[in-house]
Amino acid sequence: GRAIKKICKEIGPRIAGSDAEYKAHKYIAEEMKTCCDEVKIDSFTVHPKAFLGWIPLSVFLVTVASVLFFLGQFFAITALFFVSAALAVTSLFFIITEFLFYKETLDPFLPKKTSHNAYGIKKATGETKRRIIFCGHADSSMEWRFTYYGGPKLLIPVIGGSFVGVIFFTICSIIAIVMSFINPAFIDSFAMDILSYINLGFIVVYLVALLFYDKRRIVEGANDNLTGCFASIGILKFLQDNNISFENTEVIALCTGSEEIGLRGAKDFCEKHGKEFGDVETVFIALDTLRDYDFMAIYNKDMTGTVKNDAEVCKLLKEGAKIADYDVPYESIFFGASDAAAVSKSGTGIKAAAFAAMDPAPARYYHTRLDTHENLDLKTIEASLDICLETLFLYDEKGLNV
Repeated sequence: GRAIKKICKEIGPRIAGSDAEYKAHKYIAEEMKTCCDEVKIDSFTVHPKAFLGWIPLSVFLVTVASVLFFLGQFFAITALFFVSAALAVTSLFFIITEFLFYKETLDPFLPKKTSHNAYGIKKATGETKRRIIFCGHADSSMEWRFTYYGGPKLLIPVIGGSFVGVIFFTICSIIAIVMSFINPAFIDSFAMDILSYINLGFIVVYLVALLFYDKRRIVEGANDNLTGCFASIGILKFLQDNNISFENTEVIALCTGSEEIGLRGAKDFCEKHGKEFGDVETVFIALDTLRDYDFMAIYNKDMTGTVKNDAEVCKLLKEGAKIADYDVPYESIFFGASDAAAVSKSGTGIKAAAFAAMDPAPARYYHTRLDTHENLDLKTIEASLDICLETLFLYDEKGLNV
């Protein structure tokens, strides 16, 4: 907790690509030097406004589309249905690519900044036959207003309602286009009137969704995810303090940047070091938000359930937890993603899984001003560290053959 408190108080919030994020990585690198044989900081280019930039863009597109749809129905102008449908599909494209699959579709159009990854290596004393990477992320997010003011009871209806509205509108547009050809009278029907007014009503939901994040308030991110960073470093410090070395297993602590804007740090790490670390069997374990003891979980599905993490690594974590006397379930990240997803999708051959301890509702501190160094739970951090250490010792002994 000491290091987390120091970063939160002296460096403060760390939005991706900021000077504060870089200062945090430099501090983390100094911590790594006390327990690693080699420490490095990589830099990479990011476009911080892109990842959540789809929200205002999609709101604009679907709002204009809803108005055009209404005008098309009111004045019986079929061409407006085609325009509104195109706008809705464009909105869906950005939602699906940026949010669901974390693609960099908006990045080229927005300002760039420099972000960083810091990692420390404890080398094997003999021939390196396997490698394990424990990873947290050092950046923190903009505040999610709905989570702070109402938790899941407010967040889920607004976000869910917006998605429902966009899907509903797209379906209505398709119906209008089809019916304009096969039954033009339908355009002037009572049913069409109802569809038009429902879509206009959804505009209120879209405009509320514009308040999703507060770009002026960056949170401390003590739990999400300095806990993951310093748990990763803590593993190496434990080895150092107890004079433990492995003959054939290399251990790496990695603290990525720009995780909160689409896992950009983990992606860059894979691009730069995928081949280098593909020389032997390599395991990647993302540690994220080690705060809620009753919600410790191994995530075998990631990126809103669209990515499968490695089954062998998940089993390794499961067995490590059992040795530490914890029964940790498998879960799926149903909203968002971890750095493990970027590695699992990278094609590098590195096998990845995620471990977290966070109420997925989500917890009210998640991405809000409540995620402070005063809101840590040492019991959860210690339990997570125990599980990771047992997983490490098991991996050194048996590899993935558990």
